[in-house]
Amino acid sequence: MTTAIQYLKRNEIDPVKWDQCIAGADNGLIYAYSWYLDNMADNWDALVLNDYEAVMPLTWRRKYAIKYLYQPAFCQQSGVYGKKAAYQNQVPGFLSAAQKAFRFIEINLNFDNVHFAGIIKNNYILPLNRSYKDIAAGFKNGLKYSLSGAQSKKLSYDALPDYTKVIERYKTLYGNRFPHVTDSDYSRFQNLCSYLYERGNLVIRTTGWGNNPLALSLLLNMDGRLYLIMSVTLPEGRRLHANHFHIHELIKEFSNRALVLDFEGSDIPGIAHFYKSFGCINQPYYSLRYNNLPFPLNLFKK
Repeated sequence: MTTAIQYLKRNEIDPVKWDQCIAGADNGLIYAYSWYLDNMADNWDALVLNDYEAVMPLTWRRKYAIKYLYQPAFCQQSGVYGKKAAYQNQVPGFLSAAQKAFRFIEINLNFDNVHFAGIIKNNYILPLNRSYKDIAAGFKNGLKYSLSGAQSKKLSYDALPDYTKVIERYKTLYGNRFPHVTDSDYSRFQNLCSYLYERGNLVIRTTGWGNNPLALSLLLNMDGRLYLIMSVTLPEGRRLHANHFHIHELIKEFSNRALVLDFEGSDIPGIAHFYKSFGCINQPYYSLRYNNLPFPLNLFKK
């Protein structure tokens, strides 16, 4: 069968067929849905195989007359999506087509797109389709020790109705760690959360001691995957191991369900050690950088 990868501008994309492709994909992720991209990307076009058998979003910006691909905030992975039988041999063709359209590219592929020239990034996941007892059997001893201390403080764990509080705390406490995430990005993400909240796809939780919040989390719940997209621990919460307790309670709450908890990282050794202490497995992905600009434009920085 003849295969054809075509470049479509956003206004040429059929959002129904696109979202059906992502929903039915073997490697589907929330970041690839049309409504997610519409909210979080400055602009996006796409590469489409035949009649939406496989797709690749092209999230782009323009700077100094240079049109380039970039990874939007709160979109960990991108790349080629679809049924594996359709895309597994087409990834090189998609990437070649992207390189013909854009001479500068900095994006992340998804966990099932192999690109040996890329940089491997870590992402830890925990299948929750087991009993809490079975999952807890995989906890590391250091985590168990921290949990015993936190549990002795009789911390509370509750649903939180206001997702804006998590976003505000996250921005205040961690915003300086992510200078590339702009006020506009946070505003867009809040609009996205409003959309997901109305659809019932948002999970907001808080851990506290008395009336004092110690840890908060904001998760996106889509297609059997819980994305821990924002996790906040306040200074007092660190002393009381509130985040250990908080993640433990999340796991306990959602265990025995057909879900995967996606920790959304991390390559930072301390955070990776924390995630691995829950018995997580690494589901890495590749980061792709391509620069075919002529000198001195090849010195271009986003």
